[in-house]
Amino acid sequence: MTDQISDAAAAAAFRRLVTHLQHRHDAENIDLMGLAGFCRNCLADWIMEATNEAGGSMTKEEAREAIHGMPASEWKKKFQTEATPERLKRMKESVAKNAPAD
Repeated sequence: MTDQISDAAAAAAFRRLVTHLQHRHDAENIDLMGLAGFCRNCLADWIMEATNEAGGSMTKEEAREAIHGMPASEWKKKFQTEATPERLKRMKESVAKNAPAD
């Protein structure tokens, strides 16, 4: 099904998603993980892996800054709140539903 999406359209949609997440600081990573099983850090890891597989070079820190719009440590200080037991439980349950990576 994803073969029907051109690389250009996929890239544009991805950039729009990143811009959206950079604007929506209230959507915390733990909540994204609890709902969808992925977060900003996951996106950063995927970008880093894809860049490096394509012959480029990107570190985890560079990838996270690209996705967060600032260094990840700064984002955490500004926007991350406490990981309550309830949030951690929901995240664990959600991540358990993830399919193995292809």
